Amino acid sequence: MNNIFVYIELENGAVADVSLELLTKGRELADELGVKLEAVVLGHGVAGIEKELAKYGADTVWVADDEIFAPFRTLPHTAVMCGLIEEEKPQIALFGATPVGRDFAPRVSSALFSGLTADCTQLVIGDHKDAKTGTEYENLLYQIRPAFGGNIIATIVNPDHRPQMATVREGVMRKEYAAKPGAGEVKPIDWKKFLKESDLVVKILDRQIEERKINIKGASVVVAGGYGVGSKENFKLIYELAEVLGGEVGASRAAVDAGFTEHARQIGQTGVTIRPKLYIACGISGQIQHTAGMDQSSMIISINTDPDAPINKIADFAITGDLNEVIPKMIKYYKQNSK
Repeated sequence: MNNIFVYIELENGAVADVSLELLTKGRELADELGVKLEAVVLGHGVAGIEKELAKYGADTVWVADDEIFAPFRTLPHTAVMCGLIEEEKPQIALFGATPVGRDFAPRVSSALFSGLTADCTQLVIGDHKDAKTGTEYENLLYQIRPAFGGNIIATIVNPDHRPQMATVREGVMRKEYAAKPGAGEVKPIDWKKFLKESDLVVKILDRQIEERKINIKGASVVVAGGYGVGSKENFKLIYELAEVLGGEVGASRAAVDAGFTEHARQIGQTGVTIRPKLYIACGISGQIQHTAGMDQSSMIISINTDPDAPINKIADFAITGDLNEVIPKMIKYYKQNSK
């Protein structure tokens, strides 16, 4: 009762990184509220999964282990999660903003009339006073996310309905072991009582899975180009620098929309969120839509002709100059000094 739920998404039997990131954040929130962190696993052949989840702080691991839960199907997952939430009444429920989470979480929220904030970039605990009624609320979940095309940062609260539900994209939160591992106590879900025959009408006959060819999420070095690169031809410089540094190529939405590179390389609110060791922003102004996807990089270097570009405010090093001159020099001197 009144604890924090984190839905554990499985990818080919392994726990998705976004779920471990949410456990890390959930542990932080649970400690602040003085409640338990509970993981919810719906899958098949998941025996022993509690050991990994406990390392990230899970006190309790709710498990429904049956072949009907793998691969993911919307209806049985929704029915079981709704039933479990109605019985256990958590105050917060967190989901990854993945294709599965974006299908699953809104259905759970709608069925429970709880409300849902999608694509949060921050989750914190705070108090709230209703300006109209004067009612004061303590220890609400502040669900923070960019809104109106990234032009404002909205803080959303849900004072009257439970659970407070949010989705978070992969890479937004840290993933790290808890200072003190959770107990990882396994509690089987009596899932059969939550399912109706109609929840099982959809059958998966075949799955075609294509491996991701571009993986900038896992790159330790990312060289990203923006609209300021100027052309698809000039974007070759971005690829050259990335190749020399052993990194991946990223891009802003403006660069992708202009056709400089493919959408899979888009970083930001409408792309991927990354945390590389080194991020080099070339010709990127640094609007919040973009920085929301890379501002947690360990080191940021910006190359821009505008010394007042917003990207320079978060950059560790800012190079003011024409990237067509700067990048060839970077490549030249890197090669000279790395032999």
